[in-house]
Amino acid sequence: MTNEHDDSDIPDQAEADRGPTVLRISLGSRLRRLREACGISREDAGDHIRGSHAKISRLELGRTRFRERDLLDLLKLYGVDDPEKLAVYLDLMKKANDPGWWQPFNDVLPNWFETYIGLEQAATTIRTYEAQFVPGLLQTESYARSVITLGNDDETERRVGMRMRRQDILSRAAAPTLWAVVDENALRRPIDGYPELRDQIEHLIAVSDRPNVKIQVLPYSVGGHPAAGGSFSILRFPEPELPDMVYTEQLTTSHYLEKKQDVEVYMTVMNKLSVIALTPGESRDYLRKVLSELPVE
Repeated sequence: MTNEHDDSDIPDQAEADRGPTVLRISLGSRLRRLREACGISREDAGDHIRGSHAKISRLELGRTRFRERDLLDLLKLYGVDDPEKLAVYLDLMKKANDPGWWQPFNDVLPNWFETYIGLEQAATTIRTYEAQFVPGLLQTESYARSVITLGNDDETERRVGMRMRRQDILSRAAAPTLWAVVDENALRRPIDGYPELRDQIEHLIAVSDRPNVKIQVLPYSVGGHPAAGGSFSILRFPEPELPDMVYTEQLTTSHYLEKKQDVEVYMTVMNKLSVIALTPGESRDYLRKVLSELPVE
């Protein structure tokens, strides 16, 4: 069996720099394309590496770490035998298996949230609607501590440290765009007193001046709105093989929606929210108005 491969089938170094989670997904997607180009089923590929079609599915979705033996066996099956290309794949596999910066927090990090952090690190655009709290990427340390304390009674400071570390993406080189629609509920309800809420709103005003941060307030005056299902985020990536992804979170789990029809529903809702919410300029003025109306303790 022969198969032609061009340079677009080889992960590049820039992709590796985006982090291990997105690299696993990207590498898995490339393996899927190679398999399909050869007309090989998941079942046959699984048999070839002494596994199952389910294992191939997990590898192709980037949901599990790669083993060197499995990767080499699959590449051989798919007709990739050029030493230079094999070396590139192996190098990128090692980077995909590297631990992310969040690994030291594994003991306080739910498994279902670890995937999101990796994806968040790799996204170029993060659009989020928050109904109850200020988005985590925009929280002050004090506000984050109060929110975290609501649902946890241990390791609070480490959880706060992890949340603050996540915010580094907004000031790094090639920082993503964060576009947040924040319900007025989050601006009016104090978590642990009004001084803390005042500091949080002042922080929102300050960060809204950043070119990569867009904040829109959804005021009470709009009445009912289409986001009846609650808070959600939509992540967009530069890699063409990675589709937009919707993230929703519950108390003990989360959901990742990748099907085009599901993402389109959430994107439509997000666009409607952005239209009925105050513009970024109006929102900045509204934040100052809310700040002036908060009780002084």
